[in-house]
Amino acid sequence: MERPAWAPRSIDISVPSVSRIYDFYLGGSHNFEVDREAARKAMEFMPGLPKIMQANRAFMRRAVRFAADEGITQFLDIGSGIPTFGNVHEVAQRAHPGARVVYVDNDPVAVAHSHAVLEGDTGTGVVAADLRKPHDILAAPEVERLIDLNRPVALLLVAILHFVEDADDPYKAVAELRDALAPGSMLILTHASYEGIPLPAERAEGAVDVYKDIRNPLIMRSRDEVARFFEGYDMVEPGLVPMPRWRPDTAPEDEDPYAFSGFAGVGRSA
Repeated sequence: MERPAWAPRSIDISVPSVSRIYDFYLGGSHNFEVDREAARKAMEFMPGLPKIMQANRAFMRRAVRFAADEGITQFLDIGSGIPTFGNVHEVAQRAHPGARVVYVDNDPVAVAHSHAVLEGDTGTGVVAADLRKPHDILAAPEVERLIDLNRPVALLLVAILHFVEDADDPYKAVAELRDALAPGSMLILTHASYEGIPLPAERAEGAVDVYKDIRNPLIMRSRDEVARFFEGYDMVEPGLVPMPRWRPDTAPEDEDPYAFSGFAGVGRSA
């Protein structure tokens, strides 16, 4: 398999990557056949996976726009993945030309491509770090350069927490990040769940098993379990809801049924 210029020499391109599979679902070009094969296998069980990812991105853009309209000009996007059209910095900087954005990911491909896309943009930064180690993120030079922790920050945990197993205590990581941010900060979050998927859970489990097979377990949490991530935050209306129902730009009834899989919400700290 020929290695393209954007793929770091240090990565094994014969092993599927969650970031590249996500890129494939969104119609991107930064993925390999091994990623496409895993994605197609998962879609045999859940053919609507691309619709879920598209709804996820659409929610992210609406939530960032909302945060910017509320006066937030600093954004910390953890688990940012491979940059695609309509990224956080594009939405935020359209609302506030001076907005600062830091992207964080532990996938070398996502980090390398983010560096390439953002070259020359002094208002954005890229950090190679893991959500499970909040201190490493907060102490990163790019975070210190761009994010003033004494002012409100929008923390994005979009489609990332369902890849953190309970054994790694994702609630503790989210709480540590919350406690490090100034009052008035926001948490923007989406999470996979069996709730809302328009097919039997037993069938959806087939797609979950694909992620388990590539050693990136997908943890499907209930609405109550997802709501726990918002402890210490006041929920913004309409609360924790399926993605198309969070402050929609168009009628949710027009959305594909798969778009209602999982939950999305925004919270604001007191």
